[in-house]
Amino acid sequence: MDPESNFIILEQLAQARDQASWHELMAPALAQLNCQVMQSTSDEAPGLLAYVEHSLEAHHSPDLFHVQHELSKAVCAPMATKERAAHKAVTDAREQLEPIQTHLHRTDDEPEKRGPGRPPKAPVSLEQAAQALEAASRAHERLAQPREQVANRIRAIGHDYHCVDLERGVRRNGQLIAADLQEHSKQTRAIAQHEGLSQHGFARIEKAERVVPKMQATIEFVSGDVGQQVEQLDLTPPVSFAMHAKLIPSFYLDRVAQTRTVSDGEPLRELAERLRAPLFEPGGALSELSPEAQDELHDEAKRLAAVFQRSSAHGEGRNGYLSLRNHQLRGLDLPRKRECFTAMHNFFLTRPDGTTAAERFFGQKPHSMFATILASVELPPAPLSPPRRA
Repeated sequence: MDPESNFIILEQLAQARDQASWHELMAPALAQLNCQVMQSTSDEAPGLLAYVEHSLEAHHSPDLFHVQHELSKAVCAPMATKERAAHKAVTDAREQLEPIQTHLHRTDDEPEKRGPGRPPKAPVSLEQAAQALEAASRAHERLAQPREQVANRIRAIGHDYHCVDLERGVRRNGQLIAADLQEHSKQTRAIAQHEGLSQHGFARIEKAERVVPKMQATIEFVSGDVGQQVEQLDLTPPVSFAMHAKLIPSFYLDRVAQTRTVSDGEPLRELAERLRAPLFEPGGALSELSPEAQDELHDEAKRLAAVFQRSSAHGEGRNGYLSLRNHQLRGLDLPRKRECFTAMHNFFLTRPDGTTAAERFFGQKPHSMFATILASVELPPAPLSPPRRA
């Protein structure tokens, strides 16, 4: 699936997911399109990585979700289990303390009558119950604090893995981003060691750490590719600098703002407008250009801001939707039905702006899907009226 237009290039069930299977199915689909694959964003499946590297000869961008997912499974999940056990201990200690406090506040101090049977256990004193509750509360707080620290570190990885600084609106290089990501992973590992997690958890942390160099390489690839495409525009030095330093980062901030709520995205939109507006004001780097040239730079900047892809959520969301709505009992494995779903997605479903995936992918509005269907279907002749008698 193309990440920007959401146009599905290939949607097919396969028995294997090795390099040969990917190439066998994707080659005919790509041959029908006048396009070139420059990068692929996905998980770390070996067959898919081999296909991208050897068959497509394209750059592979790691999926941010899988890095965060590995760290969450490695540290947050075991710590959550311990925290739930500590929370249960706090609840049990509080339930043990409350009857004792209620008993001490009773006005009737006469001893309770006991029936026949084994004598009751020695009652727990108020001091012992209070100490047990305090100890359980301290244990729960001790577990909750490092777990929250790990969760903040995982969120910080998503915040730092951007080619543009979200607070200042300036471009970031791969080395600084890699250093920040390694620091978050280092702190997460330190907490895991302090909590004495299993070796399986450390293996997951190592798996996530192996992706950090690929994330750095992705930032460098994006920077180099964007620089080459800006050079091909043959712009003057002031305009070229404005594209790199202001215009492209502003549209990237708009892209990030679209993924957030209205209130959370408002600071990003304001920062983007502060970067972009002075360029077109009198005396700005782009103010002397014609309106047509300004519109072309707008379109190019939007396109170049989308070169950095850090998530394959569009493809995963499509797979999840089909799995949820069209499970095995509904015949998802039927080729004709699957092709109909793909055609409906590409040529019929529209976004709020009224464009289809095919229109966004090809850059022009295709023919009406239903008009094409009616033109290719042979309609039966009208029945005779009145019908002939036998």
